[in-house]
Amino acid sequence: MNTTTMNEPDARENEAKAEVTIEQKETEGLSQGQIVRRRFFRHRAALISMIVLAFIIILAFTSVGVNLWGLRIPGWWQYSWDEIPPKVNNGVPTMTLWPLQFGDHPFGQDEVGRDIFAVVMRGTQQSVMVMVIAGVVASIIGVVVGAIAGYYGKMTDSVLMRFTDIIITIPLIVIGSVLGNAFGSLGAAVLGVVIGLFAWTTMARLVRGEFLTLREREFVDAARVSGARDRRIIFRHILPNSVGVIVVNATLLMAGAILLESSLSFLGFGVQSPDTSLGKIISENQAAFSTRPWIFWWPGVFIIAIALCVNFIGDGLRDAFDPRQKKMPSERAMARAGRASGPIAPTVDTTPSTDAHMVDVGIQTAYTGEDIVNFNDPRREEPGDVQHKPLDPER
Repeated sequence: MNTTTMNEPDARENEAKAEVTIEQKETEGLSQGQIVRRRFFRHRAALISMIVLAFIIILAFTSVGVNLWGLRIPGWWQYSWDEIPPKVNNGVPTMTLWPLQFGDHPFGQDEVGRDIFAVVMRGTQQSVMVMVIAGVVASIIGVVVGAIAGYYGKMTDSVLMRFTDIIITIPLIVIGSVLGNAFGSLGAAVLGVVIGLFAWTTMARLVRGEFLTLREREFVDAARVSGARDRRIIFRHILPNSVGVIVVNATLLMAGAILLESSLSFLGFGVQSPDTSLGKIISENQAAFSTRPWIFWWPGVFIIAIALCVNFIGDGLRDAFDPRQKKMPSERAMARAGRASGPIAPTVDTTPSTDAHMVDVGIQTAYTGEDIVNFNDPRREEPGDVQHKPLDPER
């Protein structure tokens, strides 16, 4: 007889306990930094992007050397970006995939004979420099403005946020074009600072929102009661708890900065001659698009690769810093945790046995045999039938 009670809530509770056990075992005895690092390294796209981005940066700064403010360190590549060697193979790229060989000019040569590999590496240096400097400057300004506005509130918050709204209303490409035309000849570092001075608005708004939430927490009240100054509370208590939002948006700022720099250089308002950047390479060789398309392939590939790598790294950092981002354990891990926490109550089958005999009584179905405990005949009692007799199927 199938009269056992349903036990599905207990089964679900045991499964939840198994999942909690897995999460606790993964982070047991680890600091917050170790947990973030482990989560980041599990993000395959972010890890691969970090390796690719590091390879691009190392290749760019070691191949043609560094020339910064008069200090020049030579690289291992045989040509420089400002050198014009004799043309080889009419400027066509000498690199082949099978058999793999690079030749003297793997990326080809432009119309005057400059080695495209050397020029692209120098452009990558300048674009990466602008990206990093603009991201750092914009992050610092955005964090300071957002922290002060979110912590003090009231009139301070209103003044700073209205100033932020004014900066937001002006298109960044217009500001960059005007200032880039004026300061682009001073080098990539100055252009990065100029871009960073006007790209901090998004960071400021996000940090302000975090501070508005965190300033009401108990640890901030405890710091105030203990006599801590506002500066210490902002930078030693609240700011470390906002590091996830800051780091993720700093990477997004860097990705936007390299795209903005490429756009400004393509329009002629970015890095000026005799130096170059990835956007400037494309701009200088527009007329050769139909005859020498390889000049456009490599700068475009490096712009896309750098921007995608930075975005994927930001995505991995967001998952690593957000405690709500949990990886679903596999069925094998769930089963292992379930065995460790004890036996799970079996799910009870309440379907009637197939051996039971059924008869139709009116519009109801009745079961006969061992499963029947009591049965009340729903039909009217017939005259003379004082006592109920056993159910007659033919009745």
